[in-house]
Amino acid sequence: MPRKFLVVVDDSPEFDAALRYASRRARSTGGRVALLAVIPDSSDEHWAGVREEIQRQQRAEAEALLTRLGAEAAERSGAQPIFIIEAGDAQAAIRKTVGDDPEIKILVLASAGGGKSAGPLVSAVLKHGAAFTGRKLPVTIVPGELTDAEIEDLA
Repeated sequence: MPRKFLVVVDDSPEFDAALRYASRRARSTGGRVALLAVIPDSSDEHWAGVREEIQRQQRAEAEALLTRLGAEAAERSGAQPIFIIEAGDAQAAIRKTVGDDPEIKILVLASAGGGKSAGPLVSAVLKHGAAFTGRKLPVTIVPGELTDAEIEDLA
């Protein structure tokens, strides 16, 4: 089975670099991209009556986003990506996803450039090391400001 490159979908400006890098690496190694969208838990009791509708809408939005990003990943990688949707905290969702699929061989994250904060996931990886994913798994941190040509050269 081909190796999978896990990319966590978010709305950060640097996300695109992670997706481009993972897609290019998947193409060059015969692998596939796995896109993980995390839907935040809504535990506010005030909204208990509409919680199911909110979760349904969040899931529909995540599916639409994955479909849009999946088209780009398929074009760049040469293979249809895998879509994963998990609810809850991003770190827990990554641990669950990695634990459920032993074919995920690399977690690809992007870091913000220009002296900005590394972001919560990159910071957690740096703080917790291998314990972050729950198993020994390489993590590639892609500088968010890389150009397509630079990614092509690296991947």
